[in-house]
Amino acid sequence: MPASSKALTTVACGCGTVHDTRGDTSRKAVGVDPDRRDRNLKRLRRIEGQVRGLQKMIGEDRYCADILIQISSVQEALRSVGRELMRNHLKHCAASAIRSGEADAEAMYDELIDLMYRNLR
Repeated sequence: MPASSKALTTVACGCGTVHDTRGDTSRKAVGVDPDRRDRNLKRLRRIEGQVRGLQKMIGEDRYCADILIQISSVQEALRSVGRELMRNHLKHCAASAIRSGEADAEAMYDELIDLMYRNLR
């Protein structure tokens, strides 16, 4: 059956948001502190500038070791944003799902394990 003809089914997220089972990725985060969101956006803009700088360095045939140091800096900056997002997810989404009942808790445990393994790579 083509994806467009699948019936729309909604599933409650642990954080109280609702998404459909057709793979809609428009779920919204809840409980996000506006100051943290703004800090993360500023960090991401800074990272964007660093990546543009990397492109320029490569285009100018800069010394490989200098480029690799900058790549490490970008990776650490992205990890920092990831830690902030993981903290919010644990504090709000995961805690809510775990408190809501066994089925939601089990689904959240699976999601958390998947997130941890993905972030270990």
